[in-house]
Amino acid sequence: MGGSNEAPHDIENPCTPLLTSMSKELHGLLSLSASISQELDDLLPLSNSCCIYRVPEELRRVNEKAYTPQVVSIGPLHHGREGLEDMEEHKKRYLQYFLDRPGVSLEVCVKKIKDKEAELRGCYAHTIGLCSDEFVRIILVDAAFIIELLLRDGGHTVWHRNDRIFNKPWLIKFIVPDMLLLENQLPFFILEDLFATAEVAEVPDTKPSVLDLFYEFCKESTNFYMEKGNWERPNFKVEHFVDLVRTLHLPTPEENLKNGESVETLAVPSLTKLRQAGVKFKARSGKNLFDICFKDGILEIPKLNIYDNTELVLRNLIAFEQCHCTRNAYYFSDYIILMDYFVNTPNDVELLVKNGIVQHLLGDNNEVSTLINSLGKGVFVSRYDFYYALMKDLNKYYEKPGNKWKADLKQKYFNSPWTTISVIAATFIIILTLIQTVCSFSQCAQR
Repeated sequence: MGGSNEAPHDIENPCTPLLTSMSKELHGLLSLSASISQELDDLLPLSNSCCIYRVPEELRRVNEKAYTPQVVSIGPLHHGREGLEDMEEHKKRYLQYFLDRPGVSLEVCVKKIKDKEAELRGCYAHTIGLCSDEFVRIILVDAAFIIELLLRDGGHTVWHRNDRIFNKPWLIKFIVPDMLLLENQLPFFILEDLFATAEVAEVPDTKPSVLDLFYEFCKESTNFYMEKGNWERPNFKVEHFVDLVRTLHLPTPEENLKNGESVETLAVPSLTKLRQAGVKFKARSGKNLFDICFKDGILEIPKLNIYDNTELVLRNLIAFEQCHCTRNAYYFSDYIILMDYFVNTPNDVELLVKNGIVQHLLGDNNEVSTLINSLGKGVFVSRYDFYYALMKDLNKYYEKPGNKWKADLKQKYFNSPWTTISVIAATFIIILTLIQTVCSFSQCAQR
């Protein structure tokens, strides 16, 4: 009997495939968990000092161009954007002009920015994916460019005859709008830090501040009244140029009589309908844009100048409020929503123009009404914190039947001296006719 030399076959454990599958699944879960954990560890801490934002898409899609630089990028958000390359050389020339000033050192400027890099990055609501050296270089070039631009515009520096910004081809008029864009800002403090190192001619007796220079620079470009005294308030702080324009428009504590209160509805009749109800319109003498009031049937609205840059300025101020401010500080947002209700057609604009409330250089009243209506698209406001409580009084006045009847009578029969004379004459004739009729009946009765 011979024994078998064949090795016994291995008997496969029926649980092996299941264990292998479970092992792979467990490995996958551990790997995914580790990956997610690493992503969470890599998150940078959020800064409570963020003040420069990308415009929300809901606002941007209404008018992309109003939020996008066309000539010059300021800061990292649009740096390297196609179409803005030509200005980079001019910015570097302005950096050279700044470095040539007494007291200014390239090494000191770089160190100032480097020391505050974390604070600067924290001012942007979105993570800036640039290495440290590139980020510092962009801030330095752009900050020096702004300082030199403001000094030249303010007459503190003689223009060089080959200066392409203030001489041929005179680019300054195209640069101004780009400096008022929310996404095209530098934190204000770094401008002040760098400016403090430079020796600037005192005109007439006091060295100007960046605040003074920008106030003069944008006062005319916005075409809005700006109250310079606002920065004399306690705890006055400016984040950037858009914030400065907004702050200089805010009502004073004495003017801010109504804010953060609830209104019954965020709706009010158009100016044409209000006129039909007997409301009269008047240009308010006060210079604060938000000082709209309604009393004794008269709606007073401060003057608004609408020029080429008005839409851009308003849109970026509103976008800043929507991103940065609390709801009870939506001054421009609430203002434009109220104006949007007032203006539905060119006829409404005609009433504003006729009463000296609006002055514009646009093509016609239809363009103005289209502009005002589009400004309110995508803007969030709350009736619980709405700035204008006059909506309640306007609605109540409009819904009163007697007001509509009196207004209709006046507009039909007393809208001009001639129709008034005609109505009085007709009334007088009717009265005489009635008297004659009564006298005739009286004489007949006596017979």
